[in-house]
Amino acid sequence: MAQIAKMEFQLELKSSAERFYEIFRSKRYLIPKMCPDLIKNVKIIKGDWETVGSIKEWTCVTDDSETMKEMTEAIDEEKKSMTFRTLDGDITKDYNDTKAILEVSSTGPHARPGCSVKWTLLYEKKNHAVSEPSKYMDFFQAISQSIDAYLSNTA
Repeated sequence: MAQIAKMEFQLELKSSAERFYEIFRSKRYLIPKMCPDLIKNVKIIKGDWETVGSIKEWTCVTDDSETMKEMTEAIDEEKKSMTFRTLDGDITKDYNDTKAILEVSSTGPHARPGCSVKWTLLYEKKNHAVSEPSKYMDFFQAISQSIDAYLSNTA
């Protein structure tokens, strides 16, 4: 029986926790504009931009162009945390189950905002020959930095 594994990283950003979280919470449709080299498209398959259970389809550029369908599984407004479960896409060729968790917290006073972003990836390899999903963690980091740069330039 395969085992659930975990990878995570934390990143300090310049944008406020509120603005960064808001992009993932209710404005994911803006991400292709903020990260055009990384995200080509994101569209709603079921539900809307804000509701648990809603499904989105992403066209991403990791190594090559790939698509992915994800469902918003949980939202915790107080902790500024969201959980996304992968339903379909290229990532499912190597992993039976993947879940990404985003947590955003404030790091600076209101006069000088900043935030800490933590991404956790829970995954189950289809077999032992499959490598760790490092490219997806690199991808989350690149997206976070691109969104931060965009938000910092439009403050």
